[in-house]
Amino acid sequence: MTIAEQLLSISEAAESTGLTTHTLRYYERAGLMLHAVDRASSTHRRYSAADVSWIGFLTKLRATGMPIATVRKYADLARSGDDTVLSRLELLLAHREAVVRQLEDVANSLAAIDKKIAVYEERIQS
Repeated sequence: MTIAEQLLSISEAAESTGLTTHTLRYYERAGLMLHAVDRASSTHRRYSAADVSWIGFLTKLRATGMPIATVRKYADLARSGDDTVLSRLELLLAHREAVVRQLEDVANSLAAIDKKIAVYEERIQS
């Protein structure tokens, strides 16, 4: 077995992804994993490189505010195969638009904070 084919324990996968073992188990229970996570004969989870990569993408979706229900819908579509590519694209495009709006809102808020900081700095220097 090559390094790329090594299977990780749940604690190793947690360390690799920056998530907790609790979150990894939740992702599995919530139906967010692309495929069922492999199990050793001892029933311990064994995560492949593909699993870790998928978890990385899920983490990006969640970090950008995608609700769990939408992530689940995306995962369901991905599991359904190539016939769902257009639906997945549309889902991601809609999410991208929401993220762009969030970025604009944050940029506007940051500008307001910067403006207030400038006022205070000017007061201090006067």
